[in-house]
Amino acid sequence: MLSKGGEALGTQTDIVAYVATTLFYSAVFFMMLYKGSTDKWRAVAFTVSAVFFTIAFMHNLVELRGSVTYSDEEMMMCELPFCHIVTTMVLIPAAIKQTIIFPGSILTGFASISSMFVIVFGSSIILGRGFCSWGCFYGGWDDGFSRITRKPFIKAVNTTYRWFAFAMLIVMALWSAATLMPEYCNWLCPFKLVTERDAIVDTESLLKNIVMMTIFAVLVVILPLLTKKRIQCATFCPMGAFESLFNKVSIFQVKNNESRCIGCGKCQKACPLLAISNENKPMINCAKCGKCVDECPTGAMQFHIKGTPLGSKMTTARLLFLYPSYILTVTLLGGSMMEAIKLFLMFVNI
Repeated sequence: MLSKGGEALGTQTDIVAYVATTLFYSAVFFMMLYKGSTDKWRAVAFTVSAVFFTIAFMHNLVELRGSVTYSDEEMMMCELPFCHIVTTMVLIPAAIKQTIIFPGSILTGFASISSMFVIVFGSSIILGRGFCSWGCFYGGWDDGFSRITRKPFIKAVNTTYRWFAFAMLIVMALWSAATLMPEYCNWLCPFKLVTERDAIVDTESLLKNIVMMTIFAVLVVILPLLTKKRIQCATFCPMGAFESLFNKVSIFQVKNNESRCIGCGKCQKACPLLAISNENKPMINCAKCGKCVDECPTGAMQFHIKGTPLGSKMTTARLLFLYPSYILTVTLLGGSMMEAIKLFLMFVNI
């Protein structure tokens, strides 16, 4: 009998959902290997997975508490699932005051704090900011919207904006430490719209919802459509800036082999995260999506293993990066896809 996570898959719906999920991820990975392109097929899996994650996550919330909103009582009972973005806000209070400023469970329940810490730090040490292109539960939203139009309506985006995310990281960490509340989650997170949010009970909660919905509309939908860039991830998300710091320790890199580079600038133009310098070199905020590698006409842009000679065994380096990266995608997002497929099958009575 098929199994998932040690649990038997006994019903027809379970089996169909499991097989469909396995076939989808296997087919996408096969196309990555067969076609030799990384970003195109990564984006397919990443975007579809983000949508299915939202469906499964919101359904779980409705089953657990009857709503996708949360109340003050549920916060007091520490029943909220821990989001990976909150990591950027809890470290300083945890270090100084030995307290976790998030109303969630440390060890038990759905998306516990300890499990998310393991996921965030484990994947970050291995992939660096690759987490933002391969494992983030929400990243597929702005990634997907950035690919809908064939050509950008706004062709030039000032690359200086990439540093705003680092300013957000510092401000949110200090603000949260001062108030002992995860303030980005309270006021600014655009993904509250597709996960969970405050119940509207007063003027403040109404204002919070309006602010977050506006940010989602502008940074996740409108600007990615107009620029073909992942604007939210590149310029606003403190988690993206936090993950960038781990690029210094990850063994996986994207490098420019200058002996092959012709200075055409296609890599900088293609990069969805504004992570290529004017000298055509990947910067600290590179999320290793592979788009610059795919677009480079001479093979100068390449996946690279730190400590190995640049330009040697490029295919091997790419494969060594792809396997753990895609395993991360399937591990973090595959279960949600399966749950969403099961919901659809039950809806149509299969």
